[in-house]
Amino acid sequence: MALNPVLEVIKNRRSIRSFKKDPIPEEYLKLILEAGIWAPSAGNLQPWYFVVVRDPEVKKLLSISALNQTFISQAPVVIVVCALPWVSSSRYGKRGEELYCLQDTAAAIQNMLLAAASLGIGSCWVGAFDEEAVRKILGLNSKVRPVAIIPMGYPAKIPPPPPRRPIKEVVLEE
Repeated sequence: MALNPVLEVIKNRRSIRSFKKDPIPEEYLKLILEAGIWAPSAGNLQPWYFVVVRDPEVKKLLSISALNQTFISQAPVVIVVCALPWVSSSRYGKRGEELYCLQDTAAAIQNMLLAAASLGIGSCWVGAFDEEAVRKILGLNSKVRPVAIIPMGYPAKIPPPPPRRPIKEVVLEE
């Protein structure tokens, strides 16, 4: 049985840490960002903000803020996905502020990674970074919470699939 195209993209997506210099077409970038916008969110509040970075100096600073992960600065485009905790807390209180806004941005991030992969664009979900440094680099309000740095570009190298735990190890049935 052939895989559904969505499942095929899910299984073939890789974390890319080596990029060609070729720019991402604007229409592709728009599709990737729209995929993020169409992610599910608690109460459809959409508590996110996407910062698109192309400036080499800003990418370099983001790279430094992310434990010197230099591949970030080598990507043609970097998207910083931010959560807006107050948007979620307006309806869901503390749980919205501390959890739902992060779940919602994670869904948006995954949508963008899969959309990028479907277009032949490589990406990597980077979560290891200094939030305050990223806030300062991007001039963000102190209430905005950077959640992920996503470098994107055409892959220079595609790694093999990583091992996955078998279903019987991760699924419990009652």
